Amino acid sequence: MTFDRKRHWDKVYEGKSPLEVSWFQAEPVRSLALIQNSGIGKDGFVIDVGGGASVLVDALLAAGYAKVAVLDISAGALAAARGRLGERAAQVEWLEADITAFKPPHSYTLWHDRAVFHFLTEKADREKYVQALKKAVPSGGHIVIAAFAIGGPKKCSGLDIVQYDASKLLHELGEGFALAEETQELHVTPTGGKQQFSYFRLLRK
Repeated sequence: MTFDRKRHWDKVYEGKSPLEVSWFQAEPVRSLALIQNSGIGKDGFVIDVGGGASVLVDALLAAGYAKVAVLDISAGALAAARGRLGERAAQVEWLEADITAFKPPHSYTLWHDRAVFHFLTEKADREKYVQALKKAVPSGGHIVIAAFAIGGPKKCSGLDIVQYDASKLLHELGEGFALAEETQELHVTPTGGKQQFSYFRLLRK
């Protein structure tokens, strides 16, 4: 039986408040810092891949970033974010899509992904992700990817994941990417669990 990725994530958001999911962060400090460290202008176009109900979009708007897109496979997650933002939601480009089938409507200055890529356990799906990334981010663009670190969790939301360090991630992305910055984060889930993340800021050559 083929795994229905969209159905899985829709059910997650049907059964839990966005504040209860294990990846929830009240303040996306690490992500925002890496985006700022990239040096992109406030008029740069940032896409938050798998952003769902994350508050990163709120933080980006508050920091003055004028162009922000949020992509997620779950309509429920996107609806939660739009509802939270209220009138400010009109400033955001909302994209409902599976990242492995995403066709970017235009290019983006910076691609941010916290905890999407590590769910792609099939090589073919990772290749489709990289194809979408390359179409979305031109040469000179920026990428921030956060994934479970080597030695971190082996599962999340009932699904297997793939752990990453810098060399493993660069191997998956292939030629054309350079590592600019790497940092770690011990994420504490809403239930008190601890998850070791690695964050990578890269440049598209």
